[in-house]
Amino acid sequence: MKSLIDTYTLNNGVKIPIIGFGTWQTPAGAIAKVAVKSALSSGYRHIDTAEMYGNEKSVGLAIKESGISRSSLFITSKLDNYAHSYEKATEAINKSLEDLQVSYLDLFLIHWPNPKAFRDEEWEKHLQDTWRALEDAYKVGKLKAIGVSNFKQHHFDILKQTQTINPMVNQIRVCPGDYNNKLIDYCKNEGILVEAYSPLGTGKIFKDKTIKLIAEKNDKTIAQICLRWSLQHGLLPLPKSIHEDRIEENSHLFDFELSTDDMTTIDKLEGIVGYVADPDLAEF
Repeated sequence: MKSLIDTYTLNNGVKIPIIGFGTWQTPAGAIAKVAVKSALSSGYRHIDTAEMYGNEKSVGLAIKESGISRSSLFITSKLDNYAHSYEKATEAINKSLEDLQVSYLDLFLIHWPNPKAFRDEEWEKHLQDTWRALEDAYKVGKLKAIGVSNFKQHHFDILKQTQTINPMVNQIRVCPGDYNNKLIDYCKNEGILVEAYSPLGTGKIFKDKTIKLIAEKNDKTIAQICLRWSLQHGLLPLPKSIHEDRIEENSHLFDFELSTDDMTTIDKLEGIVGYVADPDLAEF
């Protein structure tokens, strides 16, 4: 790992930059455009958005105005929860392509496995039909890679009953204090890359004294320590910020390495930022 444009290889051979720039909770319009342009100026080439974020059009404009060639970028979006059927998912994929002003997406994910609107006796079929829509869009080249987000092992088991293509990514919340060893090991054994959203615990990590001491010892920021920790676990972190200085700061991760002791100390932290919502019970 030497730079933001170093890559992991997905199970279909697609190369994906080892760090992505997240846009969750980034308001559409000028704020999103400035944030994405700042990330691209700082060297990020992997941009992560979602239909649910409501900022795809702004992200697409920022990418277009950056002047960076499409082939140099890796763009991810995710399916909104209202679209869990074959027809709705197909329409949603086309809408994301339109809003982002691209002819293909490098990665597209099912955002949640069991959204509340489809949480009935047929939710498993809804999920399988939705995955089939992603498979078909992948087969015609609209999507270069497909995957999921917030999936647990039993959700993968449901897909396995009908899938013809294995998911390439599972994007889940991973940060110090919220590290699901069992799920991460399962994904790795299945050849599914784990992307870590909210790698800074939605900001709560900055209050932790243990992380603060490790940051001071390494002469790095708390954010840099958390992102480096993710990388050294073989994960793909997706830091998010709307502040240009922090966006730049978060890209400087390759001039140091956390010691085994530091990694072990961080690994032992539990619940310091709370835990992710259960995807089978979340109220959305």
